[in-house]
Amino acid sequence: MTEQPQQETFYEAIGGRATIELIVDVFYQGVAQDEVLRPMYPEEDLGPAAERLTMFLEQYWGGPTEYSQRRGHPRLRMRHAPYAVTEDGRDRWLKHFREGLDAAKLDPEHDAQFWAYAQHAANFMINSPS
Repeated sequence: MTEQPQQETFYEAIGGRATIELIVDVFYQGVAQDEVLRPMYPEEDLGPAAERLTMFLEQYWGGPTEYSQRRGHPRLRMRHAPYAVTEDGRDRWLKHFREGLDAAKLDPEHDAQFWAYAQHAANFMINSPS
């Protein structure tokens, strides 16, 4: 019997944790200075939020499943329900996320796939009129 080679995951193809951490670090540098988004992160230190997002993105893209092991189902809308997520908030979130993707310098195909997911997720989170 011939063994089939394992297909590389998206997570592996983009460089794994180091790439996800870079995207998240640049993203949170923007959030830290954003007067609309920063209040949505009540912890004084953004480090715990950055670690949660890193774990979530790792799992989503085929990496380690530590996010679910530690936090259960993502329940993204429920976790963001206490905050008014408006179109302006979405646009700011996407701006900072785009900066993170740009810093990662992914190949165009992976960048497009990651960006499409980010846009979809950001639109899904809107829960308040502008």
